[in-house]
Amino acid sequence: MSPSTEATPLPEAQRLDDLSPHQWRSGIAAWLGWLFDGLEMHLYTLVATPLVVGLLGAVSSADPAVKEKSAYIQAGFLVGWALGGAFFGRIGDRIGRSRALALTVLTYALCTGLCGLAQTWWQLMIFRFLAALGIGGEWAVGATLLAETWPKAWRPWMAAVLQTAVNLGVLLAAAVVGLLTLLPSPPSERSIFFIGVLPALLVFWIRRKVPESEGWAQAGTAGRATSKMSDLFRGPTARTTFHTMTVCALGLSVWWLFLFWHPQHLRTLLAAEGTSAAVSTQKVSAAFFCLIFVSTVGNFFAGWLAKQIGNPRAIALLFFGLAGGMIGSFAVNRGFAELAWFWLPAVGFFSGVFGLFTMYLPPLFPTLLRTTGAGFCYNIGRLAAAAASLVFGWLAPVGDFRQALLISSGLAVAAGLVAWSLPDSDSRASEIQT
Repeated sequence: MSPSTEATPLPEAQRLDDLSPHQWRSGIAAWLGWLFDGLEMHLYTLVATPLVVGLLGAVSSADPAVKEKSAYIQAGFLVGWALGGAFFGRIGDRIGRSRALALTVLTYALCTGLCGLAQTWWQLMIFRFLAALGIGGEWAVGATLLAETWPKAWRPWMAAVLQTAVNLGVLLAAAVVGLLTLLPSPPSERSIFFIGVLPALLVFWIRRKVPESEGWAQAGTAGRATSKMSDLFRGPTARTTFHTMTVCALGLSVWWLFLFWHPQHLRTLLAAEGTSAAVSTQKVSAAFFCLIFVSTVGNFFAGWLAKQIGNPRAIALLFFGLAGGMIGSFAVNRGFAELAWFWLPAVGFFSGVFGLFTMYLPPLFPTLLRTTGAGFCYNIGRLAAAAASLVFGWLAPVGDFRQALLISSGLAVAAGLVAWSLPDSDSRASEIQT
């Protein structure tokens, strides 16, 4: 494939007042899409254990079947996320960023609502898989839309702001679940998913107000017709594909193992203290709220670090920090309070590394492979994370995930080592566009 020529860029905005209405609309659309991504992703995480217990008719969360089916559901979600990134990424390169963004939001909103109608664990797994297709696709399309429309010099801060949107969505999910448990007659866990239908309303605004990026529009119909996904594995683009894919696979595996299993570990600690299920949900939600709040601060630290030393070095150092936080959390037995209010937030601080990928990955690829490449390389890590969820779900002792979480910190170390030699976005983009 002959890479498409980039459109001659307009002078870049130096201040917010310099941004065009087009840039503001694309930015708001991507930010809201990511906000609802965070909401949709973590509604399930926060109610996973009691929901699966109810669907299986189990006596308690200590039932081995609960752990096994929870792992299957989580793996299905991560597989859907990976496939969605590649599938909607390809659609975004073919039909445009704006139209693809609307499709992704509609997909994850409606399918999250369907999760509330599941009557068996495997139905829940299917609906979570379908919702994940849209969530994975929205990441790729939204990131590329901003990379093509907002100033290049702002990318580290844009990445931080976008990742903050995800964190706010996660906090919103934690707040909703926590508040509902305080009601005199709390609703069932399944009813919480109906909140996830609301983002579907965003689709109508996107289709009316958000235009396509100039870079994609100027690529032309002929170029879009000849562009193929297999081009990711040819020529100079192939090394970039495999390199970034490896880092994302390692990093996302450890992060999703941490996100999914640490609440279960906290519940185990609370159960050992004789805490009731309802109070445990409140405390775990509060701990999750604290972790994500600190993660938001970490997003801007990551952006600052990337401005100082560049994306590759910043990504590597943050992965090393993430590993250190996990080792400190799980190397020894710690009580709920010590974990929830100090060590787990320390892990969250270094999770700002994942925000950097938002603006770092798309410019590594030619225009007509940009959404496909970013979506595939980042979200292929979900497949690795899905496999890791199953492996650790099988190997971890029932009701004790501390050892599995400690071992998984080694994946963060490996991600940091590989990330040290990642290519630079701007120089790599220039090389493949000429």
